[in-house]
Amino acid sequence: MTTSQHILACIDGSAVTESVCDYAAWYASRLNLPVGLLHVSDIPASVRRDLSGAIGINSRQFLLDELSQLDEQRAKVVNSYSNALVQDAKSHIKDSFADVNVRIYQRHGKLLPSIEYFKEENRAIVMGRRGEDHKNSRINIGSQIETVARASDIPILICSETFKEPSSYMIAFDGSKTAIKAAWMVAKSPLLKGLKGHIVMVGNHNEAAKQSMSAAAAKLEDAGYIVEAHHLSASDAVDGLLTFQVDNDIDIMVVGAYGHSKWQQLFLGSTTTEIIASTLSPVILVR
Repeated sequence: MTTSQHILACIDGSAVTESVCDYAAWYASRLNLPVGLLHVSDIPASVRRDLSGAIGINSRQFLLDELSQLDEQRAKVVNSYSNALVQDAKSHIKDSFADVNVRIYQRHGKLLPSIEYFKEENRAIVMGRRGEDHKNSRINIGSQIETVARASDIPILICSETFKEPSSYMIAFDGSKTAIKAAWMVAKSPLLKGLKGHIVMVGNHNEAAKQSMSAAAAKLEDAGYIVEAHHLSASDAVDGLLTFQVDNDIDIMVVGAYGHSKWQQLFLGSTTTEIIASTLSPVILVR
């Protein structure tokens, strides 16, 4: 395993795979890093069972041999699919981002342990908003997003729609530690430099939060960013943020991820999840 960083693109063959590849390649090109294409195959457990009981030993052994062959065939098919998927994804990236280097990673098991295996190399993670297991779901959030976001301390870009090169961004700001971290992350990274920026707070916040937003905007300007600060009135923070996004044609959102614990969300819900579920634009999560 190499020690240099990459932008890790998690692909699964769903309809958002091309979007994930494109946004990962864009992210990588902005930071002059390679893309790491990761496909994780979760091969089901063997269907073999202890067939002792009513049938004889010879019949039982014959069935076990047959099931063993089926297990081997299934593993070969899964591996062949994974090989084809990552090679197609690499070709897709090279067609549009010829200068971006692409690494290929294939692992068996679950997604989160596979991501954590590359923890030292991961500069950022790119995931699709809708995965294979939610392709017919009304709320288009892949089941893995929150799990990965809660375990990661690096930015995660969530996307779904056809790639559009961003020319503007907005930072959703509420004065929380995660919002402040999101603004600081933008200021320290070249990712969004040169794009038109907005830092937006919705609702009746106290003076400390307003001063915090002003400080974050000043930090961004000092780092050479073009940014405007906005304090808006709206009955619902998510509606206010999304209305601002549409009205100002914002291409990408930056959001502090999951500020509440899972226990608190049972009662409070999650602004982060609402934003991801309610916008088709890419969202960068910062925890």
